[in-house]
Amino acid sequence: MPAADDELPYVYTKWKHFTVADGLPNDHIFSVKADGPRVWVGTEDGLALIDKPSAKVVRTWKEKDGLPFRAITAIDVDPKTGDVWLGLFGGGLARYSAGRFDHFHQLNSGLVNDVVYGVAVQNDFVWAATTAGASRYHPVNGTWKIFTEKNAPMEEIWNYGVTYDGKGKMFLAVWGSGCLEFDIKTETWKVYLDPDGEMEIDLYRDDGIIHVIVTGASPAEDALWIATYFGCCRYDGRHWRGLYAHETGLPSDFTNNVQARSANECWFAHDKGLGVVADFPTETVVAYTRDPETLRGRAKVFRSGKLLKNVDMEHAVPHSFIINLDHDGNDTWVATGKGLGWAIGDGYYAGLKKNPAWSNQ
Repeated sequence: MPAADDELPYVYTKWKHFTVADGLPNDHIFSVKADGPRVWVGTEDGLALIDKPSAKVVRTWKEKDGLPFRAITAIDVDPKTGDVWLGLFGGGLARYSAGRFDHFHQLNSGLVNDVVYGVAVQNDFVWAATTAGASRYHPVNGTWKIFTEKNAPMEEIWNYGVTYDGKGKMFLAVWGSGCLEFDIKTETWKVYLDPDGEMEIDLYRDDGIIHVIVTGASPAEDALWIATYFGCCRYDGRHWRGLYAHETGLPSDFTNNVQARSANECWFAHDKGLGVVADFPTETVVAYTRDPETLRGRAKVFRSGKLLKNVDMEHAVPHSFIINLDHDGNDTWVATGKGLGWAIGDGYYAGLKKNPAWSNQ
């Protein structure tokens, strides 16, 4: 049954911002990773650690403090060792362990390129997505394996992201080659491309991935969510669904990253705001932006592209250029072009609720 207009998704109306005024080394935030009570923040000029219980920046690192390279584009944490892995934008790969940084680059390791866009820990391995392919590292025995057009279905080798689904599959987001799925057990590939062969436009909608320039892939439950430069899409193993701004209410089609929360909820980092498919079955979307004039926050709730509610609030995203994000239980951390946002999910619920408490604020 279609949802009524008063059946609404959860809207984050409580936000906290972090900038250099709060202790961050830089306001241009490339990456963020929640790690229990710790939140790691990668900026254009250094690494920061936020203590979530106190909501304070408790430590920062720059190159003078031993950080191998200033710009940190990706972060992942090894759940077994607590080691923090950093993708460096021109500096290779770094590991922060026991108070020390270890540095891996083209001249001292099997890293295929020093421009690293994504990093993911997969059991005993660490994957790095680079502009010249992907590298897989085994920290225990020190071995590396490189994936390029020579041994993987990459028409282009510019890798934007890498994701582990926790079950046995890796997903690579590749510029010009779509989304690549790697089966860890069999070491075989599956390629997601648009089957109509016209990659400049989506000739037949919902027949496959929207575009070959893929910036992120996020598997959740039985769904795969994909972000591209020209829209977003969802695949449930049988059906594709393209998600365009003009049809859904998402802030933009240009998408920097993606982070799914479930098969029915996914967040997209757009160049003009934060887009959330809050309830896929009813095509309900929330778009978060910041007004450049008043600096107030705004959330717009759409259903199938129809505006249902316009929520004005003191704070939402710190800036409308969204670069990265990470879910943290009911909370979400949002990396933007000018500051880090903490969306606090007090009373969060999945799906829709009739006349929810937040709507009466």
